[in-house]
Amino acid sequence: MTIGLMLTLAALAVIDSTSFGTLVIPVYLLLASERSRATRLLIYLGTIAVFYFLVGVALMLGLSAAMESFGDALHSRPAYWAQLALGVGLFVLSYRFDPKWRAKHGKPERRLEPRTGGPRVMVLLALTAGVIEVATMVPYLAAVGVMTTSGLAAGQWLPLLAGYVIVMILPPLALMGLRGIAGHRLEPKLERLRAWLTKHSASMVSWTLAIVGFLLARDAAFYLFFQSD
Repeated sequence: MTIGLMLTLAALAVIDSTSFGTLVIPVYLLLASERSRATRLLIYLGTIAVFYFLVGVALMLGLSAAMESFGDALHSRPAYWAQLALGVGLFVLSYRFDPKWRAKHGKPERRLEPRTGGPRVMVLLALTAGVIEVATMVPYLAAVGVMTTSGLAAGQWLPLLAGYVIVMILPPLALMGLRGIAGHRLEPKLERLRAWLTKHSASMVSWTLAIVGFLLARDAAFYLFFQSD
């Protein structure tokens, strides 16, 4: 386990913390009018953190088994060519979520607004957000891939995975702490943040896909074109 690995995972976790499920929905919950908003937010964040962690464990176990069986093949030139194609594909796909591209091609901007409710609704909301984002949790998948290819033992990657999901939910927890200290004085700023996040949620997805695609393509290109056999 190197410092570079931990910094890479931390950067990916920070990117993941800005997703719709880990930041946009929590901001909406913070602005709910009910008195139990803090409890509901904690239920939501706890559920989505556990969901992400369990998905990560399942992926790590599955990828670890695949590495044992196909480790040499996954480090072959064809595998890196496939990774390069995937990275370029994600980078190109990022333009499909860019509001400017969508406006240019006459496509409506994608905006989602969650609904609030009781504790059971919060659990269902978190699970729904998690399931929807499974297909687009590119930074998380990249982090799992990095840990798998690093050959970490379970005693090493389990705490890293737990730390990853904790970093993911730190921004809304920090906002909740500030909301508790500042009270209603913070609400105008939260309202502006909510409006900004809602307006730019598609752009955030676009930037996430572009960054992860670039990192995957860069790693593959380094192996294919600059690393000697």
